[in-house]
Amino acid sequence: MESKTINCSEVCVNGCIQPDNCQNQAHVESASKFINETSLDKMHEIAEEARRKKLTAPPVWVIPDWQE
Repeated sequence: MESKTINCSEVCVNGCIQPDNCQNQAHVESASKFINETSLDKMHEIAEEARRKKLTAPPVWVIPDWQE
């Protein structure tokens, strides 16, 4: 059977439709490894640091392109 490339973000919203031939298997394995090897306290520290970094970042202005 030939495996085809699909857009997982659209097709697999309710779960992987090709679990045996998932094109993102490497990402799944690395995420599982991170979850298994990292303590919950360490994950909380990582999340808190990311939140703090986002709060201290300067605002990003988005100026709409008005059609006149």
